[in-house]
Amino acid sequence: MTKRDVVGALGALAQESRLEVFRLLVRAGDGGLAAGAIAGALGLPAPTLSFHLKELRQAGLVRVRRDGRSLVYAPDFAAMRALLAYLTDQCCQGVDPAPRPPAGGRRKGEPACASSSPSTSETSTRPSTTTRGSSESP
Repeated sequence: MTKRDVVGALGALAQESRLEVFRLLVRAGDGGLAAGAIAGALGLPAPTLSFHLKELRQAGLVRVRRDGRSLVYAPDFAAMRALLAYLTDQCCQGVDPAPRPPAGGRRKGEPACASSSPSTSETSTRPSTTTRGSSESP
């Protein structure tokens, strides 16, 4: 995947409705969903949905097939994997991202792509020594 492809894919996903459409399609799997089902599930008017699906198709993240009178949209999982591989390779500089955290997410302060080196794991498990007032929400 080229940098241009990555920018196009991320740009397509950087819009709230398109991201919701893509998430819905990923959950639907390879079988995809008809445009009417997508519109109904997300409450989008047909012209708006058509525009967003066009953007996702142009970015290479979604493919379409005709099934009778319906257009069925499905995620392009190969493109999604290529995008994730590019981000992992380029953003994490080839270091394997940290293993998936247990239910509940990452530990506080732990980066998304932490290396498995001792220095990284040691610093990510230490409590914060910041003395300033906390601005975090509960």
